[in-house]
Amino acid sequence: MNTKKLIFFGTSDFSVPALKALATAGYEISLVVTTPDEPVGRKQLLTPPPIKTMADSLGLRAIQPKSLKKDLTIVDSLSALSPDFAVVASYGKIIPQAIIDLFPQGMINIHPSLLPKYRGPSPIQSVLLNGEKETGVCIIQLDAEVDHGAIIARQELGIMNNESCIELSERLAKVGADLLIKALPGYLSGDTKPQEQDHTQATFTKKFTSEDGKIDWQKSAEEINNQIRALNPEPGTFCLLNDEVLKIIRAIGTSEPTGESPVGSLVQQDKKLLAVTGNGILEILELQPAGKKPMSAQDFTNGYRESWPIRCYNF
Repeated sequence: MNTKKLIFFGTSDFSVPALKALATAGYEISLVVTTPDEPVGRKQLLTPPPIKTMADSLGLRAIQPKSLKKDLTIVDSLSALSPDFAVVASYGKIIPQAIIDLFPQGMINIHPSLLPKYRGPSPIQSVLLNGEKETGVCIIQLDAEVDHGAIIARQELGIMNNESCIELSERLAKVGADLLIKALPGYLSGDTKPQEQDHTQATFTKKFTSEDGKIDWQKSAEEINNQIRALNPEPGTFCLLNDEVLKIIRAIGTSEPTGESPVGSLVQQDKKLLAVTGNGILEILELQPAGKKPMSAQDFTNGYRESWPIRCYNF
């Protein structure tokens, strides 16, 4: 077992491979810090974050403070554990300087982009939305600014054709966990010297909302498909069909002709559901009409009783 003691900060599915890898590698994980349980699904059942479930399965103690800034006891509680360093992976809340200062060997963050590009809360969504062909993971020192710390290690990763946000996130999480385990020995021994980022090249991402998910059919098929790939499952991508919200979950570009149908039309052709955009055609693979569960395009076309083509509208 590694004699260095660490505290792990994480919340989402992205955090899980890193925690599991640290445990497998024999690091002494004194505590897992995550966020409170939240209501999930239509029934709004109170559900623990994925990292809490993993911590429980590994027999690790976990705490779920609402806020690290407002909980006045948290600094003393963490300090009492005498940790050497911390690992942060998709924790989702601001970590105050008083906590950063607790760790003699610092806090190490797994960030899923090739820094200094795509700092902030949505690097995976943003690279897909922008149609990037490559992304990656950086292991960095955490400091007071957003994704600003020196880089300990980085690894590039090609984005696969039509890869979704969930699929890319899963691959980046695995790459990040492996990179962390490779980078830690050199960092903790002092053999690896972290490299400052070129802050003049920094770009920043934002938190996406439902406004960003509104489809504009005048855009190109490639732009709309990038939007669909990036923003599903949350906040989702939407248009209007018969004055009701239609969620488009999965699509792919195609070269199939659709005749003279206007932009925004959905056309049933050769058992495929095709959408006419401002430039190019999208084949819709999965969608969700208002009040219904997600379904395949074939199930949708089989159940749609009105005449074709049908017209979707922007909000």
